[in-house]
Amino acid sequence: MTAPPGILARGPWPLEAVEARWSEAHYEPPAERAAAADAAITALKARDSPSHDGLSARLIGFEQTATGLVMELQPVRWALRLVEGDASGSMASLLVTRDAQGRWLAGRRARWLSSWPGRWALGAGGAVDVGETPADTLTRELWEEWQVSAERARGEALVRLPHQMVMFVGQAWLPDGAEVTPDHEHDAHAWWPADPADWPAEADEPLRRMAALLTTDR
Repeated sequence: MTAPPGILARGPWPLEAVEARWSEAHYEPPAERAAAADAAITALKARDSPSHDGLSARLIGFEQTATGLVMELQPVRWALRLVEGDASGSMASLLVTRDAQGRWLAGRRARWLSSWPGRWALGAGGAVDVGETPADTLTRELWEEWQVSAERARGEALVRLPHQMVMFVGQAWLPDGAEVTPDHEHDAHAWWPADPADWPAEADEPLRRMAALLTTDR
């Protein structure tokens, strides 16, 4: 039975207060889901997208404490996140990134990528590597994707998406005058205005909902 989508826990949390406890047992998916993951990887190869199957994280539980968030994770096959309609609880982290003036860093994802190809996204994000915390993933992905470090950052929410992927969402602010250099996973980027009401047409509804979540006072 799949779990309903929605916000599982709401911060903000200092990144150092976000912990991960890793299980030694790897997740074993049902045979039909493993076969669907195999097919998804084959489809990536067919369109000349790198087939980077491996291990990442799956959420098996969490606890929101008075000061932070503790997540129970286990190793899972990366390709299970590609299974249509059921990503098996695979985890990803997303760091929505803003500059010193409050503008939002937006990047258009290259069309060869395995997820959300050709769509605009906010900030940086990716799979949680085995052994790291989802907070570690935020800062790692920001550097890998944009060659920049945050002046300050925090965890904002733990969210389950409709296709059963779990997203740890953070928000970061860059130092005044910071410059970004996009990696090969982006074919365009822009700084969108501080007020989402002034965003361009390519900012789709999920991105606007994300901004609303992050700008709601707690």
